Amino acid sequence: MKQDIELCLVLWHWHFTVAIHKTGLVNRAPIVAKCDRKRVLSSWVPYCCSTVPEEFQVEFSSVRHLSPRQFVEKLSQELKVRGVVAGENYRFGYKAAGDALELVKLCEVYGMEAYIIKSVMDKNRCSADMNFVSNSKEKGQVSSTRVREAFAVGDMSYVSELLGRPHRLILMATDQERFSSEQHKISAPRSCTLNLAPKEGLYEKCSLLLDEANVVQCRVVIDSKFVHIETDYGGLSDIFGSQNLQFLHIEFGDSCT
Repeated sequence: MKQDIELCLVLWHWHFTVAIHKTGLVNRAPIVAKCDRKRVLSSWVPYCCSTVPEEFQVEFSSVRHLSPRQFVEKLSQELKVRGVVAGENYRFGYKAAGDALELVKLCEVYGMEAYIIKSVMDKNRCSADMNFVSNSKEKGQVSSTRVREAFAVGDMSYVSELLGRPHRLILMATDQERFSSEQHKISAPRSCTLNLAPKEGLYEKCSLLLDEANVVQCRVVIDSKFVHIETDYGGLSDIFGSQNLQFLHIEFGDSCT
């Protein structure tokens, strides 16, 4: 949402959570790890009146049955929302019955401001490049679907272009799944990933962020079972042993597999 909006109140980013086992939906890895969302939201400060948006999560099952009017009423009366920002293709309410135009009308009824922003278009690539021909909703706009397609073909340069930032993959070790290290290499089971990883392959120009001041240039090799982080720096096992790392943060550069 990189547009200047004169709404300098408390800014909330709404995120609907879904209970996968109750809906039967496929459990997909998020593009941004839950533990990394605050960092990403903080990057929106220049576009949000120098304010870091906070995230407010709503269980989707608690609102999925609401009509468009009931949904906006809930925002106004129960959640005390003063204004909303939505894209021009936004749909809401039971069976997506409401659109952006109806949102504006209902917000006026309930005394809320409504800002509808135009879709951010991908001006550099056509839909056919990313196999979107079969998707009737695809008109060249930047979307999570388009981002996931870029991941699927391993084009991390394009992922960075769509996101407006390098993608950061986060892995977490557990008692059952641990990291292993050598002097020039760290390996982690793919089950340790907390968010979306690109397809199997070799990725150059990556960075391993051990902490805020300790960044190591690396290559990343992803296979069917592991994520391998390879570097010319020879002290990985020493750092790994001294810090007892539970998390690995990998930032992908502009490379394709």
